[in-house]
Amino acid sequence: MKKTQLVNAKRRKLTDTRKNNLELILVVAEQRFAEYGYSGTTISAIADQANLPKSNILYYFKTKEALYKEVLSKLLLTWLTHMEEMSADKHPSECLRHYILQKIKQSKIHSNGSRIFAAEILHGAPYLREQLQTDLKDQFERTCQVIREWIAKQWMNPVSPEHLLFMIWSSTQAYADYGLQMSMMLEKTDLEDNDYEAGAELITRMVLKGCGIKLL
Repeated sequence: MKKTQLVNAKRRKLTDTRKNNLELILVVAEQRFAEYGYSGTTISAIADQANLPKSNILYYFKTKEALYKEVLSKLLLTWLTHMEEMSADKHPSECLRHYILQKIKQSKIHSNGSRIFAAEILHGAPYLREQLQTDLKDQFERTCQVIREWIAKQWMNPVSPEHLLFMIWSSTQAYADYGLQMSMMLEKTDLEDNDYEAGAELITRMVLKGCGIKLL
């Protein structure tokens, strides 16, 4: 192998290692923040659980606050992406069904992140307020406009776009925020795939029927 190839191979390996470490840090941090809260979580504890040196954590995130904000921002970015996928030229039966399915999926995959987000909001969003008032607000207004255009095309009944989104958010995120309570009522250790599927189907039917949207 030529010297250039060896150098490139080492660079790729280093890049992969850094990427894997970053993903591991975020996963562990999400779990710790969800279980112990912001004040009860330390960089040292995250490093210990991730089996990485503390200096490695600080290489990516200079402070605990920066790491906490990244966990929240990553989740919010995913939610914004799914909202952005809705467009006025697509039928609401397709868009809303997909959106609800994705929100339920995120409640399953990132239940810890959803609980951190809920706790942040309950405490007045001290670390996320700016992003909520800019990124989320901008996308929220664009999505509301999409819904208004669906209404104008008579593809759905005239409803409040704002409160429709609020209702979808609360019902889908409940499968993360209140997952333990749901599991206890169902006499299960954890929610199972069929529980998330049943929830998504029921929420979708209620939204589509309640908004007068005909299935395609």
